[in-house]
Parts: sequence; structure tokens; C-alpha cells
Amino acid sequence: ALSGDGVIKHAQKGSAAPLFLYFFNFLYYNISEKAGILTMLKKLYGKMVNPETVSYLIFGVLTTAMDWIVYPISRWFGASVAAATFLGWAAAVIFAFVTNKIFVFKSHVWAPRGLLREFVSFVACRAFSGFVTIVAMVVMADFLGWNEYLAKVIVSAMSLILNYVFSKLIIFRKTSAGE
Repeated sequence: ALSGDGVIKHAQKGSAAPLFLYFFNFLYYNISEKAGILTMLKKLYGKMVNPETVSYLIFGVLTTAMDWIVYPISRWFGASVAAATFLGWAAAVIFAFVTNKIFVFKSHVWAPRGLLREFVSFVACRAFSGFVTIVAMVVMADFLGWNEYLAKVIVSAMSLILNYVFSKLIIFRKTSAGE
């Protein structure tokens, strides 16, 4: 392989190809020699892409689908944007609690006290994110006049991220007592 200087020496006047090769050669040598960026990206990828986050994403999509199924049906029956958003959220919360507990975070807490703590904290966190969802939907769709389904996509993405953080750090956190 030619070093960056070797590529320049072999460049033909007016040719863009050697400069293109020089650019990638320069990047390769600078990144591979320092390897800090690649190592950091690999570590970040390893932390972000694991069975828990992948299953959360899958069940998050299914939870969002539940919301998206209930929302237009509610609108079809004449519910307001706020009411339809609440109904979709409520159906999604029930589905999400079961799937997150069993399949995503694999919580083995079944004692009544621990189960109640998980359920109450799950509903409280989802109520908070649900409130944020309703406010965001009403602001985007009713006040700003955005297409309500575009607003729904944006709000769904925000909700997915917010709920993962709550579930990971608050609701299904691992404790030493097993509760």
C-alpha cells in the first residue's frame, strides 16, 4: 500500500482519482494509528447493541403498533386527538409492562410487594411520558397544525427513548435483594 506521500507522487495532473485515494489513505492511517475513534465506536456499539436493547426495540415497535392500531380506531369512533392518544397509550402501557417485564428486562420479581413496586413505577413513568405524549400531540397537531400522523411518528420516537431510560434505570433495575 502506498503512503499518503506515495499517492501524491503518483498523481497525474488533473486527475481526481489519486486525490480521492490520498484522502482515504490519509483517513486510514490516521484512524488506524490512533485507533481511539474506532475503539470508542466499537465499545459504544457493544453497549448499545445487545440482546436487551434489540428485544426492547422489537417490543417497542410492537408496543407502538398497539398504540397505532388503537389511535385511528378511536379517531374513527369520534374521539378527539387527546382522547385517542390517551386510549392508544393506555393499551400500549398494558402490553409494554408484560413484555418488558418478562422478555426484555427478564425481571423475576413475582413477590406481591416487588411486583406492585414494578407495576406502580412502570405506570407512573409511563403516565409521565404519556402526559408528555399528549401535550406534544396536541401542540403539534392542534396548535401548530402539523399533520397528526407526522406528529405521531415524532412523539413515538421520543416516547420510545424516554421509556427505555425509565425502564432500565428505575423500573426494572437490578437490586441486590432481588426485589
